Amino acid sequence: MECLEEALQAHVDALRASLKSAGLVPGPVAALLPAADWRPTTQLRVAFGGKEFELGTFFRAGECKGAKPVEEKKRRYTFLMIDPDAPTPDDPKFAFWRHWIVSGLSPPGGEAGGDCGGNEVTEYLGPGPKDDSKPHRYLFLLYQEPEEMQSLSKADVGGDEFVQRRSFDAATFATRHGLELVGMNWMTCAGDGWMES
Repeated sequence: MECLEEALQAHVDALRASLKSAGLVPGPVAALLPAADWRPTTQLRVAFGGKEFELGTFFRAGECKGAKPVEEKKRRYTFLMIDPDAPTPDDPKFAFWRHWIVSGLSPPGGEAGGDCGGNEVTEYLGPGPKDDSKPHRYLFLLYQEPEEMQSLSKADVGGDEFVQRRSFDAATFATRHGLELVGMNWMTCAGDGWMES
């Protein structure tokens, strides 16, 4: 048990350092955290095309055509993918851009059986930063659902249309549905034609 605690503490320390170095804390992530001393209780793992990422891994938009959250506990979860840098990191007037929401997730081998299951409340829309934009930071948030939570619907998040995805208030959404933040990860992504200056 001590080894597990040490591993989780190492993850917490790495997560905090990476969020700070990317300017996400005390920046846009601060509003999403339930408290300044919030600490994840699980390590959120996400993969694009079989390539798992960890705390700021860089991708090109073409590599992010599909994603799958992976989590190891036996409760129900809601998973969010949001962009705090929409339309550009220099002018994030549409933050948070809502890329994907899946609710009712049950980890592999958990209550739902072999896969994560879940209800795709916001259809996945891969990262799409323009080639002339600096790389965007993408946040992946895992919330534990309250036991009495009803299934979410598209109306609960505001629809899937392109303009309906912008300026999503993730903190208010989480509070309204009684969601408890238990895991977080992030990556950076640039357009396929982006050239580093």
